[in-house]
Amino acid sequence: MVDPFILLVAIVVLALGFDFINGMHDTANAIAASVSTRALSPRSAIILSASMNFVGALVGTEVAKTIGKGIVNPGDVTQMVIMSALIAAIAWNLITWYFGLPSSSSHALIGGVIGAVAWHAGFDHFQSKGLVKVFSALFLSPLIGFGVGMVLMVAIYWLFRRSVPGKINRWFLWGQRFTAAFAAFSHGTNDAQKSMGIITMALVSFYSYKVFEVPLWVKISCALAMAIGTSTGGWRIIRTMGGRMIKMTPPNGFAADAGSSLVILTASHFGAPVSTTHVVSSTIMGVGAAKRFSAVRWGVAGRIVGAWVLTIPATAAIAAASYELLSKILRL
Repeated sequence: MVDPFILLVAIVVLALGFDFINGMHDTANAIAASVSTRALSPRSAIILSASMNFVGALVGTEVAKTIGKGIVNPGDVTQMVIMSALIAAIAWNLITWYFGLPSSSSHALIGGVIGAVAWHAGFDHFQSKGLVKVFSALFLSPLIGFGVGMVLMVAIYWLFRRSVPGKINRWFLWGQRFTAAFAAFSHGTNDAQKSMGIITMALVSFYSYKVFEVPLWVKISCALAMAIGTSTGGWRIIRTMGGRMIKMTPPNGFAADAGSSLVILTASHFGAPVSTTHVVSSTIMGVGAAKRFSAVRWGVAGRIVGAWVLTIPATAAIAAASYELLSKILRL
């Protein structure tokens, strides 16, 4: 048998690896619009995104608590369960990153947790209230993002309907620099906390803590891992998010960044782990649909939705298989 402490260390390393890949995978969420409209150069956009992701990750722990103790009681899981969930989430993120699909790291991690726990102990150990909260947020946030994006874009069209297009574009190019920073900050407040929750779950399980509190070193480590991952970029996904769904203009980019940031920050405040990829994608679609529904390239959007639907069952299956394989290997 492997020393449980070694498994704990391995979980911390895997969780930070997941955070790194999450940052790399989801860089496009914050900078795709600003790069597409040339409001920021790719280098400047990545530096801005990495910095604001780091800052955002240090704000609050509500999402971490939902992930770490809201889905399943930390005392009911083993280190091998947590490790299997992380392996599944990392594998799926790498697969979708390779093919340029902006799938959800949140769905991947939650699917991994569900698959590993169900395979280890059955479905009786899940907390129904927490699952309802998580799935409601994952389902409703893209719909809200679509609506907010459409409303903001309609408002911009109406407010500036008599303005000169060239001048308006210059104004919104400047505005996008602030909304891109806002988007990166909001991404950090939600996504980095998911790894914090997983690591703290492992610590509570190992040390039998009675109180679920995220240690400072966990916050800083996860924030740093995400910021470093963000700095590596995600150019395949940037192309999909920034130009293949709609033809992006500066007012479009401004509305998409501002709308998605508002949705994500609201979710983070209430401890709801949403998919930043889903929210940003749907907000971009809403922005495009505000002009006309044919402005959205629904074929590309359909591929993205397909990846969304597939993620949870796929990662649940990978996590179950990983748990079975790890059980045999670690008993040798």
